[in-house]
Amino acid sequence: MAETDTRTLQTVGATLHYDVRPGTGPDPRPLLLIGSPMDATGFTTLASHFGDRTVVTYDPRGAGRSERTDGAPENLPEEHADDLARLIEVLDAGPVDVFASSGGAVNALALVAARPDLVHTLVAHEPPSAPVLPDHEAALALCADIHSTYLREGLGMAMAKFIALVSRTGPIPATWAEEPAPSPAAFGLPTEDDGTRDDPLLGQNMRACTSYVPDFAALRAASTRIVIAAGKESEGTFCARTAAGVAEGIGTPLAVYPSNHGGFLGGEYGQHGAPAEFAEALRASLADA
Repeated sequence: MAETDTRTLQTVGATLHYDVRPGTGPDPRPLLLIGSPMDATGFTTLASHFGDRTVVTYDPRGAGRSERTDGAPENLPEEHADDLARLIEVLDAGPVDVFASSGGAVNALALVAARPDLVHTLVAHEPPSAPVLPDHEAALALCADIHSTYLREGLGMAMAKFIALVSRTGPIPATWAEEPAPSPAAFGLPTEDDGTRDDPLLGQNMRACTSYVPDFAALRAASTRIVIAAGKESEGTFCARTAAGVAEGIGTPLAVYPSNHGGFLGGEYGQHGAPAEFAEALRASLADA
């Protein structure tokens, strides 16, 4: 793969850092790989499987190298969508293909709803949009509790609750608050509060991301081809269930991808999915356009 060109972009309330990896193949359409709050480093392995495409990755506002300049404590999907629109426009390469993971998938849905002209094909992998669930009231209350736990008690306690949320299968019961709080030590997390409150997941994106209501009318009318995907091993978990709900709302079948929520990872953050198989599935989705 050609040498990465790192660039910056000033948007409303943020300075974004993004990376462009020129491709060696004939396809002129850039492929954006985006997450949230995961930054560009999480896509290192997946990008290596697309050396024939120009691949663009970025750090969302408030994460990695991209700083918020407006001092706001939380990020909205619409803000991320506006950042992405400005990034695509500055590439000046026409509509792009987008693979979006987790919170990035929520932000990409907001982008396509507002600016379908900028995206040729979107593959949205496990968007955690809780309002599409039958048990959405319990799910949203739990997500809000994770955020408030972070503000009150710090990263360890809140992250333990977050891991418990995304790993549990089936609906979230209305009695979830009566369940014993998971122990941070059980997940190798710190048990002491270090006083910091700048975590991009628990502090900045947790509530707005999970409470985002997709504009299904706009998405169904969009010129963009939309694929909603979930990992085979994710079946029954929170993000797979929300992905199925989003697919149903758009009126498209749910695509089943290899592995799990982080199936494209090849050792980033110490996690290993099935990146070669995942990249093959993604390439097939893009080729179907």
